[in-house]
Amino acid sequence: MSMCIATYRAFDEKADFDKKALSIAVGLTVGSWTELPEAQKASMEKHLGKVLSVTVHEPKDAARYADIVIGYPDINFSRDIPALLVTIFGKLSMDGRIKLIDIDVSEDFASAFPGPKFGLQGVRDLVGVQDRPLLMSIFKSVVGYDLNGLQEQFYQQALGGVDLIKDDEILFENPLTPIEKRVEVCMEAARKAQEVTGQKLLYAVNLTGPTSKLAEQAKKAIAAGANALLFNTLSYGFDVLHELSSDPDINVPIASHPALAGAIYPSAYYGMSPAVLLGKLNRLAGADLVLFPSPYGSVVMPKEENLAIDAALKQPLHHLKQSMPVPSAGIHPGIVPLIMKDFGHDVVVNAGGGIHGHPMGTAAGGRAFHQAIQACLQGVSLEEAATKPQHDELAAAIQAWEIKQS
Repeated sequence: MSMCIATYRAFDEKADFDKKALSIAVGLTVGSWTELPEAQKASMEKHLGKVLSVTVHEPKDAARYADIVIGYPDINFSRDIPALLVTIFGKLSMDGRIKLIDIDVSEDFASAFPGPKFGLQGVRDLVGVQDRPLLMSIFKSVVGYDLNGLQEQFYQQALGGVDLIKDDEILFENPLTPIEKRVEVCMEAARKAQEVTGQKLLYAVNLTGPTSKLAEQAKKAIAAGANALLFNTLSYGFDVLHELSSDPDINVPIASHPALAGAIYPSAYYGMSPAVLLGKLNRLAGADLVLFPSPYGSVVMPKEENLAIDAALKQPLHHLKQSMPVPSAGIHPGIVPLIMKDFGHDVVVNAGGGIHGHPMGTAAGGRAFHQAIQACLQGVSLEEAATKPQHDELAAAIQAWEIKQS
């Protein structure tokens, strides 16, 4: 029988976890079991959830808990993410201290999802970079800017040789910078910068507005020249991301932003693990790039959770392409060695203030990151690289932010 498997971490000092697991398996599927007549049990058996394992942990210095694994028959729910989440964690999410820590969907369920249209390798192909981490720059100070202001800021970022530039997630549709006009002026700046740097880049323009108008907005942006989209997935829902990524006319990569994730993953006792919330569900829904808080910067997520997201985006998952991980927030050139050590080459180094706040200017900020990346690829310390000719930008960045050791 084809099943989707959910793993929970339940906390209770006295509970019989085997009994709790059985109540979950029954309660989230057929509702009751022992009270059913035998004839009805025979017909309902194929719908009954199955307890696959219960592992109890009783640490001396922490709360008693159990990891509970339940299989849910695919026959019970339609092949869409809302149906899956309501089934496995809808009312259960309100039942005391319990956290959804993993999901393994069946091949049959996954077959309804094309997944990332471009994925990790497709994004690399679009920007023509195969042998190093990609570099992304973020618009900063966007509210209240007019088109000329945004275009100049974009141009300075692009001159630094970045591979991707994304809107800030708080830049919504507005009279000063409507999406199609924003795309036109920024892509013109991208063309001018490419004549100087030789580097192609993707501009992830923020897709916003009423849900019913999103596909129309996306196609308007693409018609104006947009070659990527940024999407606040958790504000709209994974099913909306799935609809956008599956649309054949939305033929550009989609970067999923983690806004609101902090309301769901940080607690040890409630919500969902980052690997589920920002990893597997984003990939299933079709995100080509996935942003999440890094373990190094200003919005910190524990490293083990970061690496679990990275694994969820890259490890084999049915037919789905890999998604590109984008650890973010507070990144500066002195952090590049840690990013590459932890994530390897298949990662996007994503910077806002670390580029715009460079003492020599925004374009110099991008160059400082490239110098840091090249030093790591060559096995050279940042201290040594900063002393080399034409590495003034890296030297200035290190003086401004230092080198993070761990």
